[in-house]
Amino acid sequence: MDSIEKQWTWEEEIKGKLSFLQQISQIRQLVNVEQAEQTWLKINDRKLLNLASNNYLGLAGDERLKKAAIEAVQKRGCGSTASRLIVGNHPGYQEAESALINWKGLEAGLILGSGYLLNTGIISCIVGRDDIVFSDRLNHASIVDGVRLSRAEHKRYRHNDMNHLESLLKKASGYKRKLIVTDTVFSMDGDIAPLSDLVTLKERYQAILMVDEAHSSGIYGMDGKGYVHHLGLQDQVEVQMGTFSKALGCYGAYVVGSKWFVDYLVNKMRSFIFTTALPSAVLGSIQASIQIVQKEGIRREALLNHAEYFREKLSHLGFNICHSQTQIVPILIGPNDQAMQFSQLLQENGIFAVAIRPPTVPNNQARIRFTIMATHKKHELDWAIEKIAAVGKKLGVIS
Repeated sequence: MDSIEKQWTWEEEIKGKLSFLQQISQIRQLVNVEQAEQTWLKINDRKLLNLASNNYLGLAGDERLKKAAIEAVQKRGCGSTASRLIVGNHPGYQEAESALINWKGLEAGLILGSGYLLNTGIISCIVGRDDIVFSDRLNHASIVDGVRLSRAEHKRYRHNDMNHLESLLKKASGYKRKLIVTDTVFSMDGDIAPLSDLVTLKERYQAILMVDEAHSSGIYGMDGKGYVHHLGLQDQVEVQMGTFSKALGCYGAYVVGSKWFVDYLVNKMRSFIFTTALPSAVLGSIQASIQIVQKEGIRREALLNHAEYFREKLSHLGFNICHSQTQIVPILIGPNDQAMQFSQLLQENGIFAVAIRPPTVPNNQARIRFTIMATHKKHELDWAIEKIAAVGKKLGVIS
């Protein structure tokens, strides 16, 4: 009997892929982190300044959110037990969504478990095979995956390049619907989309505009309503979504807009229909956080002042901060291994900031992504800037 050639097993294939990721410095591992909701965290009993969190307003550890979550659990238990269209639509949803609608000043709103669920759900719900989507090249992965699920034609325009977007729109005849979708604050570069120009283009070419406010909700606009409201465009942006898991310090995501649109999502959005409802603790904390954000504008002021100070200092030192305008401040490094080394040296010097590598960012654009919190102290930022400068000089990132 002829010998049978050894087959490449599934296990060997997966291990080979992991080995390759290790070789190109793209392997990822989970790290146990304590006190991550604070400005200082602990890893393996080492205290590190937290410059990696999305807890922009410092609300994740707020006692009022904890109390609201505990009270909700005591009142309604832990699990929702089913999707909202079965028996999961408990009164906590009505209370939280009423708070959301009053905050945003729009007709209707819907709360889901995450921004990923909402972006994939909304996009695949409102466009399909006969439609076309125009998406900023630096949009979040959840937006990209939503377009893929929709099976609509996908055109990615150069980052914040309105001339390129318009050239694509001009060629898009014959499609049933046109959807333009963008982040407001871009999560890896920290810059802001030109929303006024996007409104102009969507009206000129009869498109729908969808805006992801994940990194701007709670930070911009009156009462922290978001950047769309900051520019007064809330009645001209058809789809507004955002998250509670960043500036608002808890968990979940929202979409707000016209009642007929939200009713349509309830009936057609698969990531809503086929998902177990959120537990009462999360909804309790969401309601409390919305109330706090509206009342405590001093948190937004502190965050934006800290972020401006941090950006100016790093830029003055010669770091490439990718045109950041916000609380997200990257330092562009380039090679994966150098970014990893930069992050490791920062940890050795008492600072926690993560190296962001492909596929999260393009090849050869690895970076350290710093995120500022309202609860940071100026002397902490000064101390961090001194350490960052020292590591930058040691690795030749700055001279």
